[in-house]
Amino acid sequence: MVKSTVRFSETVMDRVEELVSGDQFSSKSEFQRFAVEYVLSEIDDYEPEMLDFDDVRDEVFPDRVERGEVAGEDDGEFYQVAARVRQFALRGEIDTARELIDTQYPATDPRAMVLDDIIETYRTGDSLGNRVATE
Repeated sequence: MVKSTVRFSETVMDRVEELVSGDQFSSKSEFQRFAVEYVLSEIDDYEPEMLDFDDVRDEVFPDRVERGEVAGEDDGEFYQVAARVRQFALRGEIDTARELIDTQYPATDPRAMVLDDIIETYRTGDSLGNRVATE
């Protein structure tokens, strides 16, 4: 086993303490192991080694959508949300676009990530346009 020391902010550690004092984790070490395993599991070629990893993950992320799995809604609703997000982004209403995404999909949902990319496209385009205009 490898041992390393990592420093976290007080707010991060307070949140970890909340999770550890609840029913989800029995110790900080268990939480940290899960956190590392979870991040690595998002990489296609990694299989978690933690005992009962899937059960813990499902308890921590009850709304999690599996890769390649549709969350039970038809594509039409996603396209409507995407159109609204794009519309808000075009108008420069980035916070409103992000709120819409957050109310429609959990952060781990691939659709939320795609919609976030749409926003970034317009934010990047806007900042580039402003830079060119001022030069």
